[in-house]
Amino acid sequence: MNQPISGDELLNFFKTLDDYTPTLPDSLTAHYLSQAGLHTSDPRIIRLVSLAAQKFITEVASDALTHSQMRGNPAGSSGSAGNKKSKEKKNCLRMEDLQPALADMGIQVKKPAYYM
Repeated sequence: MNQPISGDELLNFFKTLDDYTPTLPDSLTAHYLSQAGLHTSDPRIIRLVSLAAQKFITEVASDALTHSQMRGNPAGSSGSAGNKKSKEKKNCLRMEDLQPALADMGIQVKKPAYYM
């Protein structure tokens, strides 16, 4: 089971955050944190939130890919004759794959009735 984290382990983790460069820029995370009402100048807190957001995005994208594969439709595959030499399949994030992946995380997304 999960054991509590000691203070030394937590300090070591925060020290590693100083050297870690997240995928999401610190300025972007700081902007959205300030929009949510959290104003901090500690870069470790900003990077911790960036790391959590990166993990969330990765899990949603992975789940969307799994939903696409379960449907049996390889995402983004095209039947054009010019691409027969290329065996590499490109994936495209589609709304019908993203909706169930986000629903698994408790987020309901609906497509607008009409696109202009």
